[in-house]
Amino acid sequence: MSPDIAVASAMPALLSRERAILEFNRRVLAQARRPDVPLLERLRYICIVSSNMDEFFEVRFADYLEAARRAGAGVSQRDLESIAANAHALIDDQYAAFNHEVMPLLQRERIVILNHADRDEGQRRFVDQFFQRQVRPLLVPVGLDPSHPFPQVANKSLNFIVRLTGRDAFGRENTIAIVKVPRVLPRVIRLPDELVEGKQGFVLLTSVIRAHLGELFPGREVEAFSQFRVTRDSDLDLDEDDVINLRQALRTGLTTRHFGQAIRLEVVNSCPSELSEFLLQQFGLPAAALYRVNGPVNLVRLNQLIDQADAPALRFPPFEGAWPQGRLPRQESIFARLREADVLLHHPFESFEPVVQFLREAVGDPDVLAIKQTIYRTGSESPLMDLLIEAARLGKEVMAVVELKARFDEEANINWAERLEAVGAQVVYGIVGLKTHAKLLLVTRREDGPNGKRLRRYAHLSTGNYNPKTARLYTDVGYLTADRDLTADADAVFQQLASLGKMKPLRQLLQAPFTLHRRTVQHIEAVAEAAREKRPARIVAKINALTDVPIIEALIRAGQAGADIDLIVRGACMLPPGIPEVTDRIRVHSVVGRFLEHSRILYFRWGQADTDEALYLSSADWMSRNMFRRIEVAWPVRDAALRQRVIDECLVPYLHDGRDAWTLRPDGSYRRVGDDGPSAQHALMNLYLPQGSQS
Repeated sequence: MSPDIAVASAMPALLSRERAILEFNRRVLAQARRPDVPLLERLRYICIVSSNMDEFFEVRFADYLEAARRAGAGVSQRDLESIAANAHALIDDQYAAFNHEVMPLLQRERIVILNHADRDEGQRRFVDQFFQRQVRPLLVPVGLDPSHPFPQVANKSLNFIVRLTGRDAFGRENTIAIVKVPRVLPRVIRLPDELVEGKQGFVLLTSVIRAHLGELFPGREVEAFSQFRVTRDSDLDLDEDDVINLRQALRTGLTTRHFGQAIRLEVVNSCPSELSEFLLQQFGLPAAALYRVNGPVNLVRLNQLIDQADAPALRFPPFEGAWPQGRLPRQESIFARLREADVLLHHPFESFEPVVQFLREAVGDPDVLAIKQTIYRTGSESPLMDLLIEAARLGKEVMAVVELKARFDEEANINWAERLEAVGAQVVYGIVGLKTHAKLLLVTRREDGPNGKRLRRYAHLSTGNYNPKTARLYTDVGYLTADRDLTADADAVFQQLASLGKMKPLRQLLQAPFTLHRRTVQHIEAVAEAAREKRPARIVAKINALTDVPIIEALIRAGQAGADIDLIVRGACMLPPGIPEVTDRIRVHSVVGRFLEHSRILYFRWGQADTDEALYLSSADWMSRNMFRRIEVAWPVRDAALRQRVIDECLVPYLHDGRDAWTLRPDGSYRRVGDDGPSAQHALMNLYLPQGSQS
């Protein structure tokens, strides 16, 4: 048997991606059960799980169902049932944590949600007035009969189904009615302090409507009812090759997204089976798609309670990222600093404000001639976008590569594109069939040179989005540079995205879908070869997901050759580590803490010499979609001091985390490393606090 065949035969079965996503949400849910996490933050983790599960059903499970319907797609009915059972168990555990752990503790802190039965006369009077003035005028109950068919129910909207006794105003016995609840109504209402005697009291909109359902059907009695909510397939299905105007097609698609194929139905656990079966029939869903929950059907909306609660001690202490004063003095020009050395920013421990200041300085500098930027998830309000608009108004050449297909950010990005075009900016939407996920900002400036005026480029590259809000919540690495090779490569990428032309090989950047995957596998193979030759062989990768099969197989071969491999994978990982004589040299860690781990750092060593290692920062995860269906970039950190800083801050602390870290086991389950050891995030927060204020 040849060595290649022998290695291939040792490839283990890969882990399920869908189960891996659910396992990640179990780790998030575990945060809600930690006594060392402030109480309102524990509730927030429960809300995050709900939001994540919504997206799981809207996107991933919808695709999974479609694959199960197609013969030969590799998804069996047994696989489908297993994933559905795991999802049911996770959601049951989530509501158990909400009802039996977090809410009782909030009550001890005198933060209470009052049901109708719990409310006294004064509270009921307030709720009744709120209903009559703000809710009742917006509700239009629909009694079902042949001329009143089952209404269109939007994705993730709140609704009630009601069974009525008696006859309607026309003497007919139509017994089922639907009440759709407008999204504009608040889902959590805070009671006036004088009505709750030293407590903070809240009522849920569902409870308000439930207490007044009978008023919506005068002359009839409500015999049974339930909240319900349907989750729909929310992928925008566009054939880009047949679309003439992508922006207009997407704007049209956004109006129909809310009514895609139904995937999941949620009802309260007290819903009569007759009503739940009726709803399943209306939405064309099997029984396994029904989720009976012990509480509100949309826990995401409890973020409104967190926002309204006045309890600083029950939240994480405020944290502001530090300005890198030693490397970027506030009073000095950022351009002048970058002519001396590159600057690395580690968010959220360091502020995102220097990135905004970099663009602000460019906009206000008369010697800056051109600004180019990619836009992926920048948010509906963005100082960066406002600055780009201002730059265009000032007559600078502004090019914005706006990714219109950034899932659930399409509308915001369309609006920014239209605003930029209105002031004369050049707006392009990337490449048909590929999402532009690379994070690049390029500034071209006219400067004095030894032979007169010349043009010089400055750039910012990032592992994360140009979004100041998420930059306070996600860990990412930004890189400011005037390096000629990197900035020339960045300019070449922008030129290609605009012109669609072929370009010369890039000097430093690795770009998907062209070189990134191939070079990644080549680096892994170089490490494997070093291991076979008994030279130092090491791989450490910090990424959000690992699902690309060729990369997984290359890692397994490198581990079998003797390489030492640590993977810090926040979310889904399909590589099963720790299998004796197969993957026992590969360890997979996952860190879930206060901040969302989002940075992508790739370290390879294949010998002892300084030239036998490489460290890259990247916008891409190790997923096939990133490697082949997106525009991505990875760039080397060549400065020895900055490279060591990335290792010391972004890799080493996470490998030794004993509080927020989990280890992946061969069967796909995770084990928490510990509860009282060092926390990488906590250590980094302390590192960047002003001297004398460390906790």
